[in-house]
Amino acid sequence: MTDISSISELKELIRSHPLVDNHAHNILRSGQLKSADFLTSTTEATGDALGDNHRSLAHIRAARQLRSLYDLPPDADWATTLGKRTELIERDPKSLMRKCFAGTQTILIDDGLDSGSNIEPYGWHDQFTLSPCKRIVRTETVAADILSNLNQQGKLPVGVAIADEEACSLTWVTFIAEFEQAVLASLGDPEVVGFKSVICYRTGLDIQVGRDIEVSEAGLRSFRKHFLPDCNARNFRVDAKGMNDALVISTCKLIADFDKQKGTAKPIQFHTALGDNDISLLESNPAYLQLLIDTYPSVPVGQEKIVRQALEVTPTSKILWSTDGHHFPKTYWLANVQGRAALEKVLLDYVEHEDLTVGQAARAAKDILFENSNKLYGLNLKAGAEQKSVHLPERSIDGNSRDLLAIAAPTPLPLVKELSSDPSTHATKHISELFARDVELECVIVQWFDLLGTLRSRVMPVAAFDKLVQCADKIGISTGNLGTTQNDCMLTVCNPVGQILVKPDLSSLRPLPSVSCPVGCIATVMSGFDDEDGQPLALCPRSRLQQYVGAYEERHGMHLLVGFEIEVTFCRRRQHVEANGDRFEPLDTNHAWGSLTGTQLINTFPLMTSIASALQAIGIPLQQFHSEAGARQYEFVLPPLPPVKAVDTLVQTKHCIQLLAAERGLRATCHPMPSPGIGTAAHAHISMNATAGERSIGKLKSLEASFLAGVLRSLRALCAFTMPQPESYWRVAEDSWTGETWVAWGTQNREIPVRKVGTTDGETGRGSRWEVRCLDGMVNPYLALSAVLGTGLAGIEAKLELKMADCSKNPAKLSNNELQELGAVDKLPRSLNEAFEALTRDELARDALGEELIQHYLELKKAEKSMLGEMSGTDRRVWLIERY
Repeated sequence: MTDISSISELKELIRSHPLVDNHAHNILRSGQLKSADFLTSTTEATGDALGDNHRSLAHIRAARQLRSLYDLPPDADWATTLGKRTELIERDPKSLMRKCFAGTQTILIDDGLDSGSNIEPYGWHDQFTLSPCKRIVRTETVAADILSNLNQQGKLPVGVAIADEEACSLTWVTFIAEFEQAVLASLGDPEVVGFKSVICYRTGLDIQVGRDIEVSEAGLRSFRKHFLPDCNARNFRVDAKGMNDALVISTCKLIADFDKQKGTAKPIQFHTALGDNDISLLESNPAYLQLLIDTYPSVPVGQEKIVRQALEVTPTSKILWSTDGHHFPKTYWLANVQGRAALEKVLLDYVEHEDLTVGQAARAAKDILFENSNKLYGLNLKAGAEQKSVHLPERSIDGNSRDLLAIAAPTPLPLVKELSSDPSTHATKHISELFARDVELECVIVQWFDLLGTLRSRVMPVAAFDKLVQCADKIGISTGNLGTTQNDCMLTVCNPVGQILVKPDLSSLRPLPSVSCPVGCIATVMSGFDDEDGQPLALCPRSRLQQYVGAYEERHGMHLLVGFEIEVTFCRRRQHVEANGDRFEPLDTNHAWGSLTGTQLINTFPLMTSIASALQAIGIPLQQFHSEAGARQYEFVLPPLPPVKAVDTLVQTKHCIQLLAAERGLRATCHPMPSPGIGTAAHAHISMNATAGERSIGKLKSLEASFLAGVLRSLRALCAFTMPQPESYWRVAEDSWTGETWVAWGTQNREIPVRKVGTTDGETGRGSRWEVRCLDGMVNPYLALSAVLGTGLAGIEAKLELKMADCSKNPAKLSNNELQELGAVDKLPRSLNEAFEALTRDELARDALGEELIQHYLELKKAEKSMLGEMSGTDRRVWLIERY
């Protein structure tokens, strides 16, 4: 729009400039729209008080303006107005809607006011706005939905169960973990632009900010004392001081973490001050928010109600336009008509008294109507431009978006309290506060992986572990411990002289779930290796993985995320060992991919749900789990995390699953083919996302292409790490959905070893997701992922060109000429020996991982092969199942 220089132009601008409706609610569905009491659209009154609304100024003014909306004469009475409204709704409701939403660029919809059965989903409103509408997530509604679901599952202690302190504590932890996961999903969802809290209505704005443990304990107390006793009668409405405070603080903390990782903070809105009959004036003073704002300065905070003097006390760059429209389309229309009129009157008055120039008033109008919300919520809209064809994630019927695995999600508020890197801050009493439970921590299992994929550990009483941390000390083990087989046979690479320093990574500290002892008595922590000079050991894959992650970020502006799928086969130990020595039998046989038969419900489903609940309780929220094609085989899908944290989580998840299975007399194995038939894998999903300032789609695609070129060039060699046992190669077969036999890549193609999922988006910095399918559960996962990321990084730094084309068909069905055209000229190794031979010839892989590590690994594998080669087929199978 050209510069505004006259009063008439200023009036036209205020009356017609597109606006961003910063806060509103959903329209009622057709049936409810016709039957709902239209009087409620101009008042908060209910019951008998509603009858007096005819005499209110709000109603009288609205009735006059509605006559204009419905093209009625000025003297039409209320009955005539209602009749005309009914006629328009029945004859041509969409035309009426378009008229009511005219001039609206987009609406940010708080869809937590009503149930989904009564209202239209937020995406439905897109047809009446210039740009797609977005969501504002109401945190209290999210919490109520989670609590209702827990109650339906029988997991909410009510009635006499409230007396069980441990049950209440466990449920509180489960609830908070699910709430934080829901907030994380919203932070990663491009359809969500902000959050809303109505804590003002519930317990007031005097939010008690404190240490994590204090907030959690206060939440637990109010959960048990004030929420649980009558939660059913109140429809799980969260109206307990400590609980409400914990929800707001958790949300703010997650927003702040997201801002640190992605450079973007989604705002949180607070309702404050006057306007509703269920607000306490003493508790709704926005001044109470000062401590919260000081604690989380990166979290944008907005107030829904704009007081009459806003323009006099607030910069115009801070005022947001909001209708608070809901249920009836005319509430949007009335709010915009009256709001524009008020804005026009005030700004013209300022111009008349020479407080503002016409140009300054025009700038203020544009900011208030459009620019401020556009900037605050990161909408990136152009005023007046119709943007209906923008590509968004597919929406479900309720308006939620799907396929968000590759979107960066910040770390949730830990159930395990995060420890400072300053060792002097760690006293025993602080470690006992790691868990927001009444159970005292007794010992910590310090764990690490050797090169053969065996999980080793030292168990330390909590006092000893506290001392270790307090003194910034490490655990010394013999250098020779990295030169033994799984059953401790010493090899030529075993050097008992010297020591390795085991360094616990406190960010991985988690409680260990167990049926035999209360959750929280035992914790596990993952570790890396340092040499005696305190430097990362060359033979430590975990340290190498961390170095690669740093190189991606520092040298190429890439933030990596990794998500694993764990496939596990559950076996029952036979009461009588078979004549051939076989000790295991299937847990159930009436089983198929995605099935849930009666046999499964009885035999395995209770175990699956207990695993999911146990993982949730220790801060590992599964995205989903389901039966796989193999007999008694299940898949557990983990969330996307930074690479080292993703592997730590994978290891701890597998440990948890195997422990809970063992306590039920079962064996949970990741053997690649524990019995003839469909194999077992552990696919890794890798997404490359650009950090702030690096969001060029051209650069993203170039980096991804070189990354893929490096991985594919060395894929045969990488199999030595990703498929480390001869049994791993039983899965290398055609037409089996296991990754096929050809070195190739393809979009949504499950018959090749590298599958592309999703597309690159330069605007958001979101890269494609790559699924590495030639990977199983017998690996050292730090080593396997280091090999993949290391060769990918080498490809990027060598600027390798991706010459292999996207394979859109099953390679087994292609002719030799078609394979040549694709660039698919190599097959995956058909044996471990073949993979070793490829590794010895692959300079890219050897340079990426280092000669010392590779030689050490090959010596270990050679000795392991000799040891296992002396066993019968059945003994070998049992031996591997017991260990992997």
